[in-house]
Amino acid sequence: MKLSPAQRMARLAAHPSFSELVEACPAEWQAVRSELEGVFSRRDPAELKAWIGKASLRQQANPHFLSGERDGRAYAEFVSQQERQRLTELALRQYAFSSATGVGQGKVRLNLWNGLIAQRLLFERDLIRKPVAMRRFKWTWPLITQKHYLMPLVEKRGIYCFYSRELIAGLAKAIGARSCVEIAAGDGTLSRFLRQQGVEITASDDFSWRKVVDYPDDVMQLDASAAIARYQPEVVLCSWPPAGNHFEKQLFRQRCVQSYIVIGSHSRFITGNWHDYQTQTLFELKERRDLSLQVLPPELRAGVWVFNRK
Repeated sequence: MKLSPAQRMARLAAHPSFSELVEACPAEWQAVRSELEGVFSRRDPAELKAWIGKASLRQQANPHFLSGERDGRAYAEFVSQQERQRLTELALRQYAFSSATGVGQGKVRLNLWNGLIAQRLLFERDLIRKPVAMRRFKWTWPLITQKHYLMPLVEKRGIYCFYSRELIAGLAKAIGARSCVEIAAGDGTLSRFLRQQGVEITASDDFSWRKVVDYPDDVMQLDASAAIARYQPEVVLCSWPPAGNHFEKQLFRQRCVQSYIVIGSHSRFITGNWHDYQTQTLFELKERRDLSLQVLPPELRAGVWVFNRK
């Protein structure tokens, strides 16, 4: 059944997966794929960075669309443009993640041996993560022969990294007695670990990933700006912020925020809004290399960056 432009916009608002959107928008995907094939084949970092920036820019809706005039060719073209932009964004993310993990396409699964070791090492039960002792990780991780499959599998459930006990202790020390809000917290795992260390922290998320994330009761349904406005935290924490996002720019403007701590990838195509990181002038940026080494697994090439108000 052919959807109306308004129904297609509603579909986008539901955050369909990359494969779902490709299947639903074959013409738009064909146009995007034709453009990106050359970009991926050239593997030029500057060109990829430009495409990331382009994909993060949102075309503003015509005021007539917002007031209800959604019939005709102009609105239909606007919707198609939004679909192409989302496809571009998701394709770039998949490319960057595949480059980082070494897994490109096809179904992947851990065999019984690898699955058992990974489960006992990283999870309390099911997909509930636990703080991992670095000593145990160092002797257990080499036993997993399919380690490059792990992150592509768990990413589908909103898990982008694992946290060591040493990382949690280091973050708790960096936050200290200050009030803290975690934004884009997902299932609230990181906040849960920090509360166990005595940190005063509130987890928040806009719940836009309901299809893949089970949000517990202790994660507040608030977007980043609303969470900061409500709780007025001295410290803001975010693990794996989406590449090219728009909410980080806003938090730098909040007077209550004295420190912003980011856990993300050294690949600037995967996480964070690096343009805003480098153009803001109110905070000094420094990588905590000692903490970066405690984000697991090491194949992610993760980092911990701290912005402190000047």
